Amino acid sequence: MLLLFDNLVLDCERRELRRDATLVPVEPKVFDFLVYLVQNRERVLTRDELINSVWKGRIVSESALASCISAARSAIGDSGERQRLIKTLPRKGIRFVGTVGENDPGESKPQATESRPDAQDHPRAILDRPSIAVLPFQNISSDPEQEYFADGMVEDIISGLSRIKWLFVIARNSSFVYKGSATDVKQVGRELGVRYVLEGSVRKAGNRVRITAQLNDAATGVHFWSERYERCLDDIFAVQDEIAMSVIGAIEPSLRKVEIERVKRKRPDSLDAYDFVLRALPFTYSHRAEDADNAIPLLSRALELEPNYAAAHAPLALCHHSRFRFHLRDEDRVAAVHHARSAISAGNDDATALGIAGFVISLDDHDNVTALDVFDRALTLSSSNIFALLCSALVLSFMGRTEIAVERAERALRLSPFDSLNYLAYNALAISYFTTGRYEQSHDATRRSIQINPRFSVCHLFHTAALVGLGRNEEAKAEANRVLALDPEFTISRFSITVGFEPTVFALLADAWRVAGLPES
Repeated sequence: MLLLFDNLVLDCERRELRRDATLVPVEPKVFDFLVYLVQNRERVLTRDELINSVWKGRIVSESALASCISAARSAIGDSGERQRLIKTLPRKGIRFVGTVGENDPGESKPQATESRPDAQDHPRAILDRPSIAVLPFQNISSDPEQEYFADGMVEDIISGLSRIKWLFVIARNSSFVYKGSATDVKQVGRELGVRYVLEGSVRKAGNRVRITAQLNDAATGVHFWSERYERCLDDIFAVQDEIAMSVIGAIEPSLRKVEIERVKRKRPDSLDAYDFVLRALPFTYSHRAEDADNAIPLLSRALELEPNYAAAHAPLALCHHSRFRFHLRDEDRVAAVHHARSAISAGNDDATALGIAGFVISLDDHDNVTALDVFDRALTLSSSNIFALLCSALVLSFMGRTEIAVERAERALRLSPFDSLNYLAYNALAISYFTTGRYEQSHDATRRSIQINPRFSVCHLFHTAALVGLGRNEEAKAEANRVLALDPEFTISRFSITVGFEPTVFALLADAWRVAGLPES
């Protein structure tokens, strides 16, 4: 249904507001509000009716309602002073007073591509950074009323992806142009100028919902990642949030891997700061000094080009921490803290940079107050950010706050079960389980950690402790020898310098390491 007034068109099916041929950006709830107002223009609408119909009865403050009315007026060229189209009647409600025409295009309805007649002739340039469009999820339920659920899911995913600092996300109003039409991801990529396209479907049956999501390369149409989610609809909004968070958490590492491979294929003379960071990433998160030696020159080059680049400061801080842990050179510790604090200053809206910075601040500056505050900021920005979850889980396990450490580690594993950084989550679980006497669970976590990062001595170190906890001392001694093979300079006292353990937590681990024969100093 098309609702026409002034020089504006409200396209209810495509969820678009157009002024002449120009698309007018409108927030989803403002669009719903406008449509309800125009469709019920013959009468005055009370506040309670609007909340029940537009917000489905959810609690809405007076300021939120006033903000929505103001945004609706602004979108259609009206104002609170003029009230030419949206009129407020004191103590009664509001009413749409413009003259409206209705049009059901039927068979002659223009297709999505016809609203973009020059799209094929003038494709948008692809940005020199990762970019994605999230297409409207297809509602394949038998109930057309479930359309709002599919749309809400996509809006939540777009909102979450927009918090990823390094990712450019096409706005909802642009991607929803494709709603209800057959799409080709290559065409979408050309028309919107994006590298990646996320598409999916929603099927609701009874009290269960099944959602599928698929990430595609817009240039080739190749699928990078896909997943299926099934949930009970006990609380529809909680289900939306949970699935959106899962999709976001899974997409981020997938895109990270794809971008690293892409930049490897670029010409060396075309590198910019972002490319230097990507080239460094394969060496950044292993926590091994030799890998840090490879990453540090690349990250330093990135900062030469862009001195306030939080996404370079944070991994550089981690690399200097890795070298400090291995060599105990104070210049590395000072550099780690410097770059971590620079990442915090420059990365107020970068959850990944904040997560890494909080980790380094805790370990190398022993400032857990700042670290915990930074983690909270990161998770407020993006509750599904893998780095913030992994880093905070590990620090919390060092501090003996086992319950929240386990919760965050498990959430990270649930969001991204195949992430190459998951050895950090398993180490957090290993410490938390060991210090609370759950040695079997600790042993299982350390085995998984070693499978992911077998050359990181700390994974074997926690495995040693778990074996002692199980009374398998001979195996623990063999594992302690692997620790020394990977880190010949290891001593218990030296390790205590590089990790901000709460004393009682460290004492339990240190006792186990002594039983296994690891040197004291």
